Amino acid sequence: MFTGIIEETGVVKSLSMKGGNLHLQVEASFAGKLKLNESVSHNGACLSVIPLNKTRYEVMAVKETLTRTNLSSLRVWDTINLERSLLANSRMDGHFVQGHVDGTVKCQSIKKLKGSHVFTFACKKEDSKYIVEKGSIALNGVSLTVANTAKNTFSVAIIPYTFQHTNFNRIGVGDEINVEYDILGKYLVSYLQKAKK
Repeated sequence: MFTGIIEETGVVKSLSMKGGNLHLQVEASFAGKLKLNESVSHNGACLSVIPLNKTRYEVMAVKETLTRTNLSSLRVWDTINLERSLLANSRMDGHFVQGHVDGTVKCQSIKKLKGSHVFTFACKKEDSKYIVEKGSIALNGVSLTVANTAKNTFSVAIIPYTFQHTNFNRIGVGDEINVEYDILGKYLVSYLQKAKK
């Protein structure tokens, strides 16, 4: 379980495919504190770590993860949003993020405003039911509030701190971004759909 408050950005140091799985080595300042099989969110996708040394660790993404996320498009030296799992005795900032990416959304536009950036994304028609204006959403693992919605699109406002301390400053128009819709909304939609049957 995560909060969507990014702890830091890591750097992809190596990539290799083994048996259909993608193995990534990531450089991060907290690498030396990690334990075997600890959960870390990578652009919103929860992966189990293998510590290597004080600055680097390895994770593996299976086919299901590669199909649903943008991890398959990563390259060496790319920055990746990282968050270690939530501590039970911590303040709960952001919102409940499971690290179970639902898919990707495509960046349609980026508007620079005084004091913020507004990113607009296109989503699948069947996923638009999970998006509510002023509701929560996780993009590349970042907990955000939906600013507004339109037909199969939605926008989020990115404050300067988030823009500077996540990989949002590297997102361009046309890029695919990992999305996790709010778990409460998904359960509600599922319940209502089953109740109709």
